[in-house]
Amino acid sequence: MKISKMKLSSFFLSCSVMLTAHAGYAENLPKVSLKTNMGEIVIELHPEAAPKTVDNFLKYVKSGHYKGTIFHRVIDNFMIQGGGYDKDLKEKSVGKPIASEARHALENGLKNDLGTIAMARTEDPNSATAQFYINVKDNDFLNHQILADGDPVEFTYRGNSMTEPRAKALKMTAGYTPFGKVIKGMDVVEKIKVLETGESKMMQNVPNKPVIIQSATLLK
Repeated sequence: MKISKMKLSSFFLSCSVMLTAHAGYAENLPKVSLKTNMGEIVIELHPEAAPKTVDNFLKYVKSGHYKGTIFHRVIDNFMIQGGGYDKDLKEKSVGKPIASEARHALENGLKNDLGTIAMARTEDPNSATAQFYINVKDNDFLNHQILADGDPVEFTYRGNSMTEPRAKALKMTAGYTPFGKVIKGMDVVEKIKVLETGESKMMQNVPNKPVIIQSATLLK
């Protein structure tokens, strides 16, 4: 089948428009600069995957909450966590917790993969406030799991097959909400993840050398 030059030109023009539109979309995504004493990390946020979570994170950014906080929990081959404590491990006050958007993020293609940023929380899926973590590897077990029908229900939890009442299974498989990814400064994340850590004030995996977030800024 022959394709005319006009049709071929139209095809390439169409592809060019789609690529330009996609690039423009990426450029319009909000980006936050985390400047630390070990270098800068730039995060691209994905409101289409986790709108309420992104909005919550930006409120803390704009209020100056993250200035002076540290990465207080660092585990190589897992993640680095911060945003909740100052260098003296004094916890900062936070607002109301937000509802989990882990399922919505998963359905929109955002997972707890290497370089993504996600919300930290307690065992309650709807307890995230200001603390976040950056994945330093693909952590599939942190993603939301969609359960089969039935009660009790069979599912996989951290690599183990389990059967639990549905109410308990829903909590265990709720997952953690990713809401963006590192687009600059992954080398800084790599430096942080291998820092020597210890126990301090009843907390484990605390870097011996404090990693301080000097500023968190929404980039224009």
